[in-house]
Amino acid sequence: MKIQDILHQFGIQTTNPGGFSGTLVSTELSSTEIVSSSPVDGKVIAAVKPLTEKGYHDIVEKSAKAFIEWRTVPAPKRGEVVRQLAEQLRVHKEALGTLVSYEMGKSLQEGLGEVQEMIDICDFAVGLSRQLYGLTMHSERPGHRMYEQYHPLGIVGIISAFNFPVAVWNWNSALAWVCGDVCVWKPSEKTPITALACQYITNEVFSKNGVPDGVSSLVIGGPELGKLMASDVRIPLVSATGSTRMGKSVGAAVGARLGHSLLELGGNNAIIITPSADLKTVVPGAVFGAVGTAGQRCTSTRRLIIHASVYEQVRDALVKAYAQLRIGNPLDASNHVGPLIDQDAVAAYKQAIAQAIEQGGKVVVEGGVLTGEGYESGCFVKPCIIEAENHLAIVQHETFAPILYLMQYRGDVHEAIALQNGVPQGLSSAIMTHNLKESEAFLSHAGSDCGIANVNIGTSGAEIGGAFGGEKETGGGRESGSDSWKIYMRRQTNTINYLDSLPLAQGIKFDL
Repeated sequence: MKIQDILHQFGIQTTNPGGFSGTLVSTELSSTEIVSSSPVDGKVIAAVKPLTEKGYHDIVEKSAKAFIEWRTVPAPKRGEVVRQLAEQLRVHKEALGTLVSYEMGKSLQEGLGEVQEMIDICDFAVGLSRQLYGLTMHSERPGHRMYEQYHPLGIVGIISAFNFPVAVWNWNSALAWVCGDVCVWKPSEKTPITALACQYITNEVFSKNGVPDGVSSLVIGGPELGKLMASDVRIPLVSATGSTRMGKSVGAAVGARLGHSLLELGGNNAIIITPSADLKTVVPGAVFGAVGTAGQRCTSTRRLIIHASVYEQVRDALVKAYAQLRIGNPLDASNHVGPLIDQDAVAAYKQAIAQAIEQGGKVVVEGGVLTGEGYESGCFVKPCIIEAENHLAIVQHETFAPILYLMQYRGDVHEAIALQNGVPQGLSSAIMTHNLKESEAFLSHAGSDCGIANVNIGTSGAEIGGAFGGEKETGGGRESGSDSWKIYMRRQTNTINYLDSLPLAQGIKFDL
């Protein structure tokens, strides 16, 4: 599919290279354009004029009014609207997945997979719309009934990152909508065009169903919009995905006004490889985890903690596998690795390798920036493997690039777990073992301190049925499945007295 045809399909008209005209952004525009260029070939996709502060406030006011009406719509009917959205996402899956791949740089398979995640979470939300359950408990007072119920919060602000430009928004929005909330979405300024496409699809579905204008809103701009959202008392919940540095700023601003925040931040994920691990599992799990999305997943594998008895065998197998990787245009299904998002990411990649060497690391598979035909954007880099110690400053730091650190352990699994936990982040973790005691130790209270802990699969990839998120500097948030819906609602305890008298709690007497 041609990119221009895809843009036209989503109502995005480019009048000239770098020019954008459309109706999905507020008419309150500032003079500075946000230009979206593909890391695949360096070409400009389109340029979007960002919202002004006045435009932002107008949209939030519209959202607040929409919430008053939307919250009264029965939850199953809200779910029906989300079901129809899933159907339209199925219709547009190829086009949207291709646009994700081209604007962000991930492989086409991963772009299509991201749209499938949107479809899956919509399906999950549809079922959820009929089971937003509360609890009933026994009162200590006769003739009283007690129960808990959940109510919509209001406006949910969503700040998403470039690496999953559409799925993470929908993880939040699909659940928020069936809960009765309205959403204001600030996408990454690096991937605004996929956001426009999603808003176009959503607008079509919502318009056909008479959904109030403002239930789904899009605000495009730089960090200043995120700061406005974080400090806005009209937004009770801000869900932010991105770096730990960004999350600390958002969390502080939201906390200062006693709002709620859902933070999905950095990861420094490790796989423990034990003596009993099967190389047929280890190699694909480690390689995909390290190089998938060019290492730009929050769940990307950054560290391999390998038992000394199998270290050389695993290292050599990885070197052999890396030699087979094909790096190139992600729209070509034969390629394994696409580009980094931009030149800033390339600079961070180069700096991390240099620092690792300075700090004592030993290069096993050499990195570098690729040049020549097919690599004109300057964003294609070679996945790199470095032997390093866990305590090195650069190893403790999350670099959003395909750099994999190898390290050894010589004792039992508890030594490996201590290394795995010995970083500031706590998102995803895995162990490769056929030893039941080792796997149970890894999953125990004294095991992995991450929000995700896997056995005999890698760190990367998550199903929408389970809650997604992590601990420590990852932020503590949970999105997607399980009971993550509760963060989008406020809990209320109710007590009903159906007597003619008024018994007091704890047997207190207060006779008048």
